[in-house]
Amino acid sequence: MHELLIDAATLKPLVESGQCIVFDVRHDLADHAAGRRQYEQGHIPGAIFLDHEQDLAAPKTGTNGRHPLPSLPTFQELLQKHGVQPGVQVVVYDGGTSAFSAHLWWMLRWAGHRPVAILDGGLPAWSRAGFALNSVGASSEGHQPEALTQGADVASGSGAGASVSASGLASMPTFSADDVLANIGRGPYVVLDARAENRFRGEVEPMDPVAGHIPGALNRPNSLNCQPDGRFRPADELRAEFEQMLGNTPADHVIHQCGSGITACHNLFAMELAGLGGSALYPGSWSEWCSDASRPVAVGAGT
Repeated sequence: MHELLIDAATLKPLVESGQCIVFDVRHDLADHAAGRRQYEQGHIPGAIFLDHEQDLAAPKTGTNGRHPLPSLPTFQELLQKHGVQPGVQVVVYDGGTSAFSAHLWWMLRWAGHRPVAILDGGLPAWSRAGFALNSVGASSEGHQPEALTQGADVASGSGAGASVSASGLASMPTFSADDVLANIGRGPYVVLDARAENRFRGEVEPMDPVAGHIPGALNRPNSLNCQPDGRFRPADELRAEFEQMLGNTPADHVIHQCGSGITACHNLFAMELAGLGGSALYPGSWSEWCSDASRPVAVGAGT
């Protein structure tokens, strides 16, 4: 089974034989309808489109971030709808950088489903290999829904945004805003911010009402994880860079965040690819953090 990356040549026979479920999660944070349009224009045969705003996020309250996690039962229901069962190979892809793919990869792992892989290089890699695309109208295609064994291969949890300690109580641990706040100035965790450097420094903020970063956070733009063609860089290179940045901090003491919890998963995935497993996610990220004026904000290049 494939649990991290899969290339187009390896994926093709799995698609042709119906041995996997493929999810298309192309998205544009500035144009929420773009992913659906792109899917309808052409996608991997049999791929199922999932929308990051409608399918993969809970309702927004104004204080829970731009892409709040759905409850575990709600996400499990979505998996059931699309035939995901324990042991079934799942493959996810997006428009090339794998930022959105990494988010769904993390969500599936968070729900306890291990055989999930990212198509390295996304749909462009499939097209470069010369493989055909399908196009459809408004309806998604894919596998007929089958029953997902209740409780099997799904991590227990209390639901949306439930904070789980980093002690291994869930397959992919999460931290709440209060957890992150309690860590500031005390440790032992390091917060790793995946946003672009100018957003981290607070020079610009195109998405959220407040600019800056969580005090004490380190900045590693997730764009550093990929080669120019969108494929992930070699694992040894990624490992060397993460270890240089983190110093003596072990992987299981790293909390990933970004603007809304999506691109943070790209850094988390890159660490897993580099053999640095066990890091955690702050799902609410900056969009949740800055919604409460009582939470501290830092600006500039320093921490």
